[in-house]
Amino acid sequence: MSKEEILKAIEEKYDKLGVPVEAMLEGLLWSEPITYWDYIQTDALLGLQIPRTTLPDEMVFIMYHQVNELLFKMILWEIDQVAKAEEITADKFSKHLMRISRYFDMLCSSFTVMGDGMDVDQYLKFRNTLTPASGFQSAQYRKIEFASTDLINLIDARYRDTIDRNSSFKNAYDHLYWQAAGKNYTTGQKTTLLNLFEKKYMGEFIDFMEDYNDCNLSKKFKQLPEEVQANEELIKAMRHYDYTVNVKWVMAHYNAAGKYLGGSDGDLEATGGSNWRKYLHPKYQRRIFFPYLWSQEELENWGTF
Repeated sequence: MSKEEILKAIEEKYDKLGVPVEAMLEGLLWSEPITYWDYIQTDALLGLQIPRTTLPDEMVFIMYHQVNELLFKMILWEIDQVAKAEEITADKFSKHLMRISRYFDMLCSSFTVMGDGMDVDQYLKFRNTLTPASGFQSAQYRKIEFASTDLINLIDARYRDTIDRNSSFKNAYDHLYWQAAGKNYTTGQKTTLLNLFEKKYMGEFIDFMEDYNDCNLSKKFKQLPEEVQANEELIKAMRHYDYTVNVKWVMAHYNAAGKYLGGSDGDLEATGGSNWRKYLHPKYQRRIFFPYLWSQEELENWGTF
């Protein structure tokens, strides 16, 4: 575009906004050039690491989990490009699913940063200062699950026959698979881990569940024309996403946890007090976003192939 065309387009844009173009242009006279550190907010990011101990490897633990949360935010951003779109094609659906899968591929491979990047003796010392905090309390990860599949697929398998679309969202929430990891089986009471998590996020979760009830990725797929649902590349992308999130990434987490918590004298509890093996291993929880895209044999052997 020529200078005249650019200025005309700017004038038209600001006229529509009801902003005098002269005021906007004059403002440019006094603005400072943008810098990398201001745009990325480098100083703010680097000031967010606050260790609770003097053990150096705690810094690795903090930053690793902060990177995870940034990637979770990117994943939710991509999910919304599908979930909130009025019209969706197989190509667009596949494109965003593969972006999301690449983010989870990064998460899978990144576990070596924590798994091989911390001394076990340091971890076993500083972990005691983290109780009852746990990665279990990642709200963004829960939102990724809610935005990916129908709620029934996130219900504890023992209660799925008692839940249907007429059940309240609160009832569904109370029977989510991860609720079991937040219960004290001796007393039957919710642990401090779960109580604090719910105090902070339960209302937000229930609103989020309702918001994505009819536009989660599984619902968006089923709303496509049958010929689009049969698109091989789209099916491949959905299966890849499902497997990457619910088997590959979970097992990478499981194996990393085993290095630090699976000692020769028996397993230690996770910082939140949960049985981390049963909570994490996909063969127990059977988290499957798109069960209708897997064969009966694959479903029966979920987490072992």
